Amino acid sequence: MLGNFQRSDSMGEEKQKIIIITGPTASGKSSLGVELAHHFDGEVVSIDSMQVYRGMDIGTAKLSLKERKGIPHYLIDVVDPDEEFNAALYRSLAIPVLRDMDSRGKRCFVVGGTGLYIKTLLGGLLPCSPVSGAVRENLRQQCELHGSQYLHKQLERLDPETSRRVHPRDRTRILRALEIMILKNEPLSELIQRHAFRERPFRALKICLQIDREDLYYRINERSAAMVEKGLIGETQALLDRGYSHDLKAMKSLGYRHAVGYLMGKWSMDETVRQLQKDTRRYAKRQLTWFRADTAMIWGKPERKEEIARMIEEFLQAA
Repeated sequence: MLGNFQRSDSMGEEKQKIIIITGPTASGKSSLGVELAHHFDGEVVSIDSMQVYRGMDIGTAKLSLKERKGIPHYLIDVVDPDEEFNAALYRSLAIPVLRDMDSRGKRCFVVGGTGLYIKTLLGGLLPCSPVSGAVRENLRQQCELHGSQYLHKQLERLDPETSRRVHPRDRTRILRALEIMILKNEPLSELIQRHAFRERPFRALKICLQIDREDLYYRINERSAAMVEKGLIGETQALLDRGYSHDLKAMKSLGYRHAVGYLMGKWSMDETVRQLQKDTRRYAKRQLTWFRADTAMIWGKPERKEEIARMIEEFLQAA
């Protein structure tokens, strides 16, 4: 078991230990993170690309203050829905917070399901400057005119390996991959292989919650319906009333784009819930695909809390 822990790359260098609790949406990682933080005298850093947005609470399944049970949570509600946020910014904010927790003797629990942010936090970023606005706008216009699948075919021609990892309808990742290759004049897959994400400031134990698919889908269906009952539609309307466009990246995320669809008359309430359930199940499948590709990931069943706690204890005591 200890062979899966990420160790220091430098001889004699003692790196700060952090515990990552991840898993697919609705797997119970947030509540488990609170319990573990209580048990180990820790604090929680959220690693969720949507919980960073203020005013987006129901659709992102943020724990209430009561549900946090007195455990401090960081990197929640840090930007407005119309502000840019990405993995690089997350890393720049998370590392100082984790250093501060460690200096105060607190165990560091990083809890959430955004796989890219986990990879970036632990391994760093590709050394790549932003592309010029002209290049980005040209690619965007091509996408608007021909569709994301057209650009995906270009990506397949230029870098077959990267194209296999990016869905033909994933406009954001297709555009960014092409941007980077234009800037660097080489395939993105070669850049990634050379970089290997070796900027490792932490020694991490990564635990992914493992749940039977039928149970996971039941949880997803129940939570999706509960979000609507708790006021997801009203929360979305309030954001629109405050002037946030439905075209914002944040507003196109799970839950909010479905609520917008209902408000614009695209779906009935029942169909809105069904679409949200279906799309959330698909998202969970993509998350699991990402986590399974990580050979350092340790899988644990959420109902076996004592077993997970023992793994953490071993990790913390290991030299």
